[in-house]
Amino acid sequence: MTPTPSTTMDPSDSARLRAAIDFVRVHDTAALLSSLLPALDGPETRALVDRCHFSHAAVSVFPPDLPTLHTELAGHGLRVDPTAESVPSAVVRDRLAARHGRDPAELDVRILRPSVDGPLGTDRTVEVFTLTVPPGSRLAPLAAHERAHEHEAHLAFEVRRPEPLELHGMCAILTRRGAVPDGGGYNAHEDGTVFYFLVPDGSATGYRRVELYAPGDHRAVLTSHLAVLGEASDEESAETLLRLLTGAWTTQALAVFAELGIPDAMSTERGVTAGPLAERVGAQAESLARLLRYLVMLGVAAHDGRGGFRLTSLGALLRADTPGSLRPLALLYGGPFYASFGALGHTVRTGGTAFDHHFGAHHFDHFARHPALADLFDRSMAASARMFEPLTRHPVITAAGAAPGPTTVVDIAGGNGELLARVLTAHPRLHGVLLERPHVVEAARGTFAAAGCGDRCTCLTGDFADVPGGGAVYLLSRVLHDWDDDRCREILRHCARAMPADADLLIVERLLPTDGSPSLAVSWDLHMMCNVGGRERTAAHYADLLSAVGLSLVSHAPLPLDGHVLHARKAAS
Repeated sequence: MTPTPSTTMDPSDSARLRAAIDFVRVHDTAALLSSLLPALDGPETRALVDRCHFSHAAVSVFPPDLPTLHTELAGHGLRVDPTAESVPSAVVRDRLAARHGRDPAELDVRILRPSVDGPLGTDRTVEVFTLTVPPGSRLAPLAAHERAHEHEAHLAFEVRRPEPLELHGMCAILTRRGAVPDGGGYNAHEDGTVFYFLVPDGSATGYRRVELYAPGDHRAVLTSHLAVLGEASDEESAETLLRLLTGAWTTQALAVFAELGIPDAMSTERGVTAGPLAERVGAQAESLARLLRYLVMLGVAAHDGRGGFRLTSLGALLRADTPGSLRPLALLYGGPFYASFGALGHTVRTGGTAFDHHFGAHHFDHFARHPALADLFDRSMAASARMFEPLTRHPVITAAGAAPGPTTVVDIAGGNGELLARVLTAHPRLHGVLLERPHVVEAARGTFAAAGCGDRCTCLTGDFADVPGGGAVYLLSRVLHDWDDDRCREILRHCARAMPADADLLIVERLLPTDGSPSLAVSWDLHMMCNVGGRERTAAHYADLLSAVGLSLVSHAPLPLDGHVLHARKAAS
């Protein structure tokens, strides 16, 4: 039998609840971000929209009892199960306790999340923080203060696939454009991490607080977020450092997961226990169960509630048959590159390349002598094809595809042809030329045939000195970061020699940030230093390299995975 409410809600609680519901129903992600932070530019807004979505508006209410709150929500047309147990909110409880000098144990703050239909049927919620305050309660002054100031009212954006560098980067964009860190925390009850910000005064939304919500435990990122406020304790800092120190364990766990083909033997919908799974993949059941338990903590697998494990969407990226599978990267990073990183100290002490020091040969020479490794490397490069997705729409490519006469795109050291195949598929009038090493060319022919553009592409074998002339567009994708500046200038000189006067050169690389903000480019810069003796660079650095060989940097634009496309042409005489 459903309990009946003892009294009615405070009018202020009702009004604020109604306002939150109405707000959630009409706003979309991109427009809301622009309203909250008008200083965001187009690429930054796109980067945030690609990584998160507006999920809810939050409001704090102080009902006399929970049945009264459930009746209130039902009156607003929200479907609520009165018997459903709400989730404790450790984060808001601790904020209230600190703000009012209370013992957290006396503040039983709960979260209800009734569903609301957003624009075009999008799934939204209203996050209701509730602290029961019966008539005459000693908590009445606290409730009155919170109603007047609405400290916990905020708008929340949920991160789609939380990853530490991505979270660092998103926080950096927000702070760079005027948002100020305002605390946060990890809620073990629902395994989620929140990052709070204050946006500048005068927001057209009427809200000043913004939350990034990241499913999972991201306390390592949270510590740096809280450090701005001086809120990270020694204990939290020590825990963060321990998590960082165990990063090698994560790399190996993912590599073994991929190597044994475990993702391919699991389902994202149905769970399986360790015993049968071990038989399928040739593993020892107890050891496999312990590995899977660790992978659950990483978000790669999940408990199915019946003693088994299922694959998550994150883990599915390691399946061999998944389009754009990251399995080759897991095997590469957990294999030869993992071994070479063990000699990172040699690189830092001497400036020499750790890979050469460990294996006795340069990266490319070593892989050339081991065909299986060479194939793995080429497949790992294709695994990052998500970076290429917007490139087919670049104005230079679009203009070439619409040109009236025969137009050729030349991909220099284009690997197995993944990028060039995308360009040719998107623009049926274009022809392509791929320049690569002999063993890679054979794989590229297969890529072009599978994409249905083999009759429009010529494969050439050779080195950078063999760049062919006559192209309208030249591509250098993730090539220059393999080399030092002298070699880069030599490569670019060969390109400039071959390019007609009106040709365009598109360079795909990660750009080092100039403001110290987190970026995948910073990680890859260390990787390139350690494994090939190359480096990532800033846009200005690339502009100098181009200028030295008679080319001029026209523009650069962001790509997924922290990539950029740089557009260069021959400099005016």
